[in-house]
Amino acid sequence: MSDYKKLDVWGVAHALVLNVHEAAKEIRAAEFLSLKSQMTRAAMSVPTNLVEGCGQQSRREFGRFIKISLNSASELEYHLLLAKDLDAMREERYKSLTDQTVSVRKMLYGLAKSISRLPPKRRTERDLGN
Repeated sequence: MSDYKKLDVWGVAHALVLNVHEAAKEIRAAEFLSLKSQMTRAAMSVPTNLVEGCGQQSRREFGRFIKISLNSASELEYHLLLAKDLDAMREERYKSLTDQTVSVRKMLYGLAKSISRLPPKRRTERDLGN
């Protein structure tokens, strides 16, 4: 896999980053600076790890980066909950972003499952430099 833009999940995850960034701009209080930073970093990590994974040589390595993206999506979901519970984020915004995050996570699970089901790639003479 080399073109991350062909992955549907990358597009949805990228949109999620943009939406989280917009929501973070609405959080103004200085006491929430760390939360804003962690929230946006976790969101950015999801598509970023997909991009990095697409550049790997093996499906196994790609799968490892998908798992990292999954972990970041779970982390983001918690940061969103925390922002809501600290009254730093409106309930409607929380619900929308959480729904998007869960959707991305489901897509990542599906991608991880499909990658793990593929048969091992056979090496050809060309791959071996012959």
